[in-house]
Amino acid sequence: MNQSLIGVILAQIGTPDAPSAKAVRPYLKRFLSDRRIIDYPPLLWQPLLRGIILRTRPRRSAKLYQEIWMEEGSPLLVHSRAQQNALQILLGSSYQVELGLAYSEPGMSEAFRKLEAAGITRIIVLPLFPQYSSTTTASVYEAASFAALGRHSRSGQVSKRFVPALRYVEAYHDAPDYIAAMRSLLLRQIRAMSEEPDYYVLSFHGIPRRYAETGDPYPQQCQETARLLAEAMKWPPERWQLSFQSRFGPETWVGPSTADTLKELSGRGIRRPLIFSPGLVTDCLETLHELAVEGRELFAAGGGAAENLEVAPCLNDTEEWISFLAGLISDTARGWLPSAVTEKTAVQPV
Repeated sequence: MNQSLIGVILAQIGTPDAPSAKAVRPYLKRFLSDRRIIDYPPLLWQPLLRGIILRTRPRRSAKLYQEIWMEEGSPLLVHSRAQQNALQILLGSSYQVELGLAYSEPGMSEAFRKLEAAGITRIIVLPLFPQYSSTTTASVYEAASFAALGRHSRSGQVSKRFVPALRYVEAYHDAPDYIAAMRSLLLRQIRAMSEEPDYYVLSFHGIPRRYAETGDPYPQQCQETARLLAEAMKWPPERWQLSFQSRFGPETWVGPSTADTLKELSGRGIRRPLIFSPGLVTDCLETLHELAVEGRELFAAGGGAAENLEVAPCLNDTEEWISFLAGLISDTARGWLPSAVTEKTAVQPV
């Protein structure tokens, strides 16, 4: 056992491994079968999922992935690997950083196998979701816990005798250096534009309103992130707003809707809006297509000029963001490594 090395798992939701219906189908099946995502009784939900949704949606989703697919592969996986590599370099030899996806490969179990093969007994799980939600953060906590225990369910067969010590990084929606990293990103984006935006939309992934009403703190944390970022950017109240994207199914979701917002902007006299997703830290289908492609179509449908809608990239592997993550990990590792090591890796954003 290696007591001088700390394992780190960067946790994300996942992505299909190819832009095809054949590859999208198993990913969607795993994702939409998680009862933290869709909490309807399985006897009601699974026939609908298997009989209708998985027969039609994979083809539609595959076409969208084809429009954003990179030469190196899925954008989410490409950018996540870049985050992993940059963080490994910054943290140094006292840490081993792995990527663990909840619904695709490289999965959470693979990440644990790699760390345990190196003799690592102390592991930090860092969800790449600044705002806590039962649909994201809790799903990652659950996937990591089962992988660490070596079982697929509470009643499943035990496949491991030794379970590593785990520390989970909690929500960091209001962390000053997270806000500062976004501010730096947006300032660079605005400076590169020929004309400054006249309005800003901060779009977060949505959840059903029922989830929030039964205890999920996600909408409140999104509101706090948006408020802090707007203050850091010195935006007056009339120059920005929060919205929620990616609605699915018949339920009422938290609002206002990003789609409805984009269609209404031109009618409010807004000509050059910029949209940014503070809660999505890695570019993926939700940013590269839902906002950058469909978002421009919605803005145009409302009377705006599609080319005037600016879409800011996610934090991805920007220097300030990676430095912030390194600081989070260093703080979480206190007591596991000598103080000189944790202090060295607590790098401040530039």
